Amino acid sequence: MRPPSRRQRGGLTAALICGLAAACELLAQSPGGITISQAVEGAVRAYPSMRVTQEQMTAAAAGIRLAQTAYLPSVDALVQVNRASRNTFYGMLLPQTVIPGVDGAAASNFGSVWDTGVGVLVTWQPFDFGLRAASVAAATAARERAQAALDRTQYDVSVATADSFLTVIAAQQTAEAARASVASWQALQKSIHALVAAQLRAGADESRAAAELAAAQTQQSQAEEAIDVARATLAQFLGDRPSELTLNPGRLLSQLPPAFAEPAFAAAAHPLAAEQTAVIAQAKAQLGALERTYYPRFLAQGVAAGRGTGIGADGARLGGLNGLAPSVPNYGLGLTVTFPVMDKFAVREREAMQAADVRAEQAQYSVIASKLQAQFDTAIAMLAGARRVAANTPVEVSSAQAAVDQAAAQYRSGLAPIDNLAQAQRLLAQARIDDALARLNVWRARLQVETARGDIQPFLAEAAQ
Repeated sequence: MRPPSRRQRGGLTAALICGLAAACELLAQSPGGITISQAVEGAVRAYPSMRVTQEQMTAAAAGIRLAQTAYLPSVDALVQVNRASRNTFYGMLLPQTVIPGVDGAAASNFGSVWDTGVGVLVTWQPFDFGLRAASVAAATAARERAQAALDRTQYDVSVATADSFLTVIAAQQTAEAARASVASWQALQKSIHALVAAQLRAGADESRAAAELAAAQTQQSQAEEAIDVARATLAQFLGDRPSELTLNPGRLLSQLPPAFAEPAFAAAAHPLAAEQTAVIAQAKAQLGALERTYYPRFLAQGVAAGRGTGIGADGARLGGLNGLAPSVPNYGLGLTVTFPVMDKFAVREREAMQAADVRAEQAQYSVIASKLQAQFDTAIAMLAGARRVAANTPVEVSSAQAAVDQAAAQYRSGLAPIDNLAQAQRLLAQARIDDALARLNVWRARLQVETARGDIQPFLAEAAQ
């Protein structure tokens, strides 16, 4: 087999240069569109779960106003007109809701008469041993819990959106490297076809190039599928169709986040811990309200009423329209005291249950704080590791590039088979992917650090600079 001519060697070199230039051009593209900060802001406004928690907070605020209505007196008004028989009966009837309570002389007369009644009863608690104030405090704690849940939901949506944004950018970088690899193999295939046609290389080399091109195209298809999946995940937060999303990576591809001293960590500042604190406060407020239920209930009452009847004082029927309007007025003032004596045992057990709930929520806070600390420590370690990898990937790219140049030269001279060139080309494509993703992984680790601290605004500020 004859070695390739100078012209053929030049064609192979030009094919490699064109392929590498295409790779560089693809990797350097930076489409315009929404930034990561804009994506987070849009998700906080548009994501449905935000509206859910906002309405829950509105309901909790209404609960406070409901609890405050207990300070108002109750006013019951009654108007009744009936026509019934006038038989009455002396004797006791235990409290019930079926037989009407009537009294008077025993009689047996089924003639009916009109009876009317109009009255207003006002009832008010002059003092309640702090029960109403405790109920308002419990409702206020419920609102604070709803606010904490809203803050935590906003935090969750922000973190998920930022992470999805990074995932889309990473998928795009992988796809761009895959497209560059396809472009390189397409150029190489043309050059190798020319060599095979000139009987300077075996036909198996052309088949190998076709197989490598097909493998690169498969990798490109998989990368583009990953983009579609990642865009669909991001689109659910923004309320847009995936095809309508255009992202602007900003500094995420061109620069690394600036180095910083390890930030202080305080679990109490995290939205998840703050929400659990609100849960504990609500449980304690509910316990305080429960502790004030076993007290006497003092009711100041006033009543004004008018009665009308179609029966005279001697028991005779007055007839006509007598009884259709009140004719005898009455009023009364009084103080009623009620005390649920036997409720003590039930109240005691409810207090024990609520106290146990308080202790359980406090223990849950300790679990959350421990997990957040572990998450923060892990994120710090991942950030340090990601920076080391990002510092090493440029060496990987340059070495892979040198390997491709050497393999191409050996292949041109007939000193090495196409396997060496194919392996070197794959290593270069992977090195470029690793280099592109290494920078993104540093940003992702930086996001995880701020996620563990409970505030990703410093991360967004760095990405926007």
